[in-house]
Amino acid sequence: MSLGNRARPIPSLRWWIGCILFASTVINYIDRQTLSLLAPYLKVQNRWTNSDYASIVIAFRLAYSLGQAVFGRLLDRVGTRRGMTITVVWYSLASMLTSLSQGLFSLTMFRFLLGAGESANWPAAIKAVSEWFPKKERALATALFDSGSSIGGAIAPFLILPIYFRWGWRPAFMIPGLLGFLWLIVWRWLYQRPEMHARISRSELQYIVADKSEDTIPKKTVTLRWFDLLRFPQTWGIIVSRLFTDPVWFFVTDWFPIYLVAKGIELKSGLIAIWIPFISADLGNFLGGVLSGYLIKRGWPVGAARKALVVFGGVGVTTLIPTIFTNNLYLIAGLFGLASLAYSAFSTMANVLPADVFRDDSVASISGLSGSAAGVGTILAFLLVGHLSDVRQSMGSHSFDPIIVVAGAVPFVGMILVLVLVRNTKAMNEGLIKRI
Repeated sequence: MSLGNRARPIPSLRWWIGCILFASTVINYIDRQTLSLLAPYLKVQNRWTNSDYASIVIAFRLAYSLGQAVFGRLLDRVGTRRGMTITVVWYSLASMLTSLSQGLFSLTMFRFLLGAGESANWPAAIKAVSEWFPKKERALATALFDSGSSIGGAIAPFLILPIYFRWGWRPAFMIPGLLGFLWLIVWRWLYQRPEMHARISRSELQYIVADKSEDTIPKKTVTLRWFDLLRFPQTWGIIVSRLFTDPVWFFVTDWFPIYLVAKGIELKSGLIAIWIPFISADLGNFLGGVLSGYLIKRGWPVGAARKALVVFGGVGVTTLIPTIFTNNLYLIAGLFGLASLAYSAFSTMANVLPADVFRDDSVASISGLSGSAAGVGTILAFLLVGHLSDVRQSMGSHSFDPIIVVAGAVPFVGMILVLVLVRNTKAMNEGLIKRI
């Protein structure tokens, strides 16, 4: 479509795109948090062990990990707009159908389907950010959409639990599933690539295009396959950035209510503790995005600006470890809040690195690969969490101690590996990937 035929421009259209990506992530997390919030009640009602609950969560993670790689590749082929439409319809239906489950097996299968559909959200959002935002704004745009996970997690208890206490667990799965279909109406109306969008201003389009043209290295016309991408140390650095951090966050989202109960804290009185880590994670998203963008504006290389926040995140997550020494609700909430803030700063960098390092036709594939690796890591972690917490159940408030220590230490190791692997190499001179 030519510029002369464009409709009236929407000011700062790229940030409207960022807001709808944020809304998608909020809905995504409300849907997935339903089970973790109801788990303490469903466990009693259905006489599940922690290992039973772990099997349901693992089914979700298995589909989620496989789906990120598959849908990441699909998104690079069919485009962001169409790919996101397919997956949001998928996971919204899966969420609603969960209300029909009749036992452990059927609930597990519906959670598997939900995980497959929800897996595309991050590769799609990262690809959209790479299409719409210049590199000095990408971290902040990534923080914006990624913060939807913490906002969704914070909103979920106030939406899901009142529905459960009033109408039961089936409507608590059904009602949130409707939100995705409302979101799709706005998505289909608003989203196109900037070069094709009828409502983008000339100045904003030039601003976006000019940033992309700064990469003077000629681009290869060949499409990089998964095998080609796995030859680069940068790919492994990005994989590690998710593999060594995502399982920690998913422990918070999926196991934190059960951890509080193990600590002897009544869940109704512990709502503030559930809320604080999610809000802290939201602040961490924006802290990472704003500081990284600020450092780039001050002249820092993109890679150095991203790595500075990786170091902050890797060190900060170790604040989980002191929670093993206390049963105080507010101290636990505060330490989990600090760790969640640090994790989210690290996570924002992990999510933006594919767009920083790789060409547009590989961004979703790299994001999907890293998400799949993180999913496998989360599955293995949850197998251990379920087993160890059951074996150590007689130890009461200390049943989760080894799990918490590992959760606090692993991101620190991931930080070191990212610093080593994500670097400039000769592949950048060949135009295969971008210089950072």
